[in-house]
Amino acid sequence: MMNAKLDYRAAAAELIATFFFVFLGVGLVIVTGNILGGGMDTGRLIAISLGHGLAIAMLVSATAHLSGGHINPAVTFAAIITQRISAANGIFYIIAQIAGGTLGALAAGLLIPEVMGGGLGEGAGTLGSHALAPAVSVGQGLGIEIILTAVLVFVVFGAAMDKRGVGFVAPLAIGLAVTVALLVGVPLTGASMNPARTLGPAIMANTWSDVWVYIVGPLAGAAIAGLVYHYGFKKDTA
Repeated sequence: MMNAKLDYRAAAAELIATFFFVFLGVGLVIVTGNILGGGMDTGRLIAISLGHGLAIAMLVSATAHLSGGHINPAVTFAAIITQRISAANGIFYIIAQIAGGTLGALAAGLLIPEVMGGGLGEGAGTLGSHALAPAVSVGQGLGIEIILTAVLVFVVFGAAMDKRGVGFVAPLAIGLAVTVALLVGVPLTGASMNPARTLGPAIMANTWSDVWVYIVGPLAGAAIAGLVYHYGFKKDTA
């Protein structure tokens, strides 16, 4: 568990990494959608899933030694409730992550032309905002986000937060977890698993439909996975 004193450098690393992750994620959705005219096929699904997975793997690698490489309020929430980080620092991380995600979406909106799906004005694109598929109910969407986030957080705890884990290859394991979860979840909910990834575009594009699903679902899934791992397999955990 980290010291209760606020760690500004760690929070700054979380802000920067989340900024990069959301900018890249929004960019992936916009660029691949522009190529296909907004449609979703197998190639676009693979590109979005693999792109997000690679992005999180490289950013976790870059920040693990600085902040633990959370880059996700859900991961930080699980770390708080299992006492792997102080509540004060955890809240500081979450504020930094949401700020980074919002700035990442802002940058994407400013830099990607409106005709390609960017822009911040009335009638501009949604900046990769998450939304439930027409056939997916709110209850189903909530359940999907809970399970997908639980998968991710269980991998984070086992690969990165447990000293018996895979250590230096943990970022790869986490990136693969994100990739596989997106392959399943993108056509259903968009597979957020990360409130900062959802809130950034929602704030910038003013798209709030069912946003609570992408906050409650990931936090609940993270809490379940974190508590199960912590109390079920906590022997010799960090």
